[in-house]
Amino acid sequence: MLKLAVIFLVVGLLLGALGFGGIGGAFVGIAKILFFIALALFLIFLVLGITAGKKVKDTLD
Repeated sequence: MLKLAVIFLVVGLLLGALGFGGIGGAFVGIAKILFFIALALFLIFLVLGITAGKKVKDTLD
């Protein structure tokens, strides 16, 4: 998902530099949304991984 965010960001910046500001701004907006979704998923899976790791550790002790 971060790969898509970077692609949208680069295309948006390129379009903005070429004078297509409206479309470029839309691409940058999509890149922001994808970045924050990826960040939220990372944090959710990080918390789930830590809690699952603690449960496995507790059962092994």
